[in-house]
Amino acid sequence: MVTQYEIAGTTAKGIAGSVEQGVAEGALAPGIALPPVRRLADELGVSPGTVATAYKELRRRGIVITRGRGGTVVAPAPAVASRRPPKVPEGLRDLAGGHPDPALLPDLLPPSRLSPGVRSHRSAPRLARLEEAVRDWMGADGVPVDHVTFAHGALDLINRVLSVELLPGDGVAMEDPGYHHLLDLVAALGLRNVPVAVDDEGMRPEALRAALRAGVRAVVLSPRGQNPYGGWFSAARRDALAGVLREAPDALVVENDHASEVAGADLHTVSAAGPARWVHVRSVSKFLGTDLRWAAAACDPVTLARHDGRLLLTSGWVSHLLQETVHGLMTDDGTRALVARARETYALRRTALAGELAARGIASHAASGMNVWVPVRDESAVVNGLRSYGWWVAAGARFRVSSGPGVRITTAGLEPADAARLASDFAAVLGESEATYGG
Repeated sequence: MVTQYEIAGTTAKGIAGSVEQGVAEGALAPGIALPPVRRLADELGVSPGTVATAYKELRRRGIVITRGRGGTVVAPAPAVASRRPPKVPEGLRDLAGGHPDPALLPDLLPPSRLSPGVRSHRSAPRLARLEEAVRDWMGADGVPVDHVTFAHGALDLINRVLSVELLPGDGVAMEDPGYHHLLDLVAALGLRNVPVAVDDEGMRPEALRAALRAGVRAVVLSPRGQNPYGGWFSAARRDALAGVLREAPDALVVENDHASEVAGADLHTVSAAGPARWVHVRSVSKFLGTDLRWAAAACDPVTLARHDGRLLLTSGWVSHLLQETVHGLMTDDGTRALVARARETYALRRTALAGELAARGIASHAASGMNVWVPVRDESAVVNGLRSYGWWVAAGARFRVSSGPGVRITTAGLEPADAARLASDFAAVLGESEATYGG
């Protein structure tokens, strides 16, 4: 379908800006075809080269893609803004957010000693005692901890690492299905999402090999609690992935252990398997509090220098008040006991729903983490069908690049008794969908 939106501009910058405005306002939806270069040039009274330059800039920034004879179309996930989930309708049980159970989070209290006035922490950006706690935390799981750093959350750190390492247009191997904010971040940086299929053990080695041979410059992967699929690396899968990564020693490996303490699975990290360029990042929002925008990372020395150099040019350091709060929670025995209870509870709730679905002949994926991924033929039919029963789940479209459809159900707050009712309603919805659309 050709767009009816009137693209304006007499320069490459103006034309590109007009297209971007149309995408931002929703007038140019994903998949909409832009006019051929020569036709748009004639309409605007400019040279074909000017339009071609505008289209090239839009491709570089991930706003449009070229499909050979299919022409230039708006990208499936435009990089103008992050895709926000739809608002939860009033009166529905929200199982779409991906958030932890508030009852399993500790109380957040500010440190008793506040910062004594204005001062710069650039010379000592990390609290020594928190840095030592991080080394103990990650080192106990086999992560090399010679070099560690902090950031304002996992996405903040990954954004900074990718932006200093890669150039616009470079490819990044991404899990498919994968975390939608990461997919949007890569596009927003002007990089290319190269989908890599996952299963219950995480990234599939043969799919990763294909992406590396296609020339990707970085790999972002989850060792456990993969969102939304739930996969986690077995020791054998870790070794297989490490072998594939050794075939591309120049690729940066970003291991996102976002759920860590509450993933419900042991860590088998590729960081210990010898990649030359790597970073292992952990945040605490899933088990200490969603307002704690803090992450720690272990990495190789080159990545450390580049990340911290860029950090110094922007925010400078992570707030010491925030670091004090995180350290207090991480070293508190009561908080540790609560996190252990959360880990057990999330595993119980996740497996309860997977078991109830299986009892009704519905396949799902829930090896670790807080979510259950259920493959379906028609996402809209299932989401709307469950809505009629009082449930609100996430359509899988936000998480997918080229993988098959599905829905993500967050089980962090779903009691086993409720899981049985949800599974029964899910089976009813699938039956209704088949009756409507054919089996």
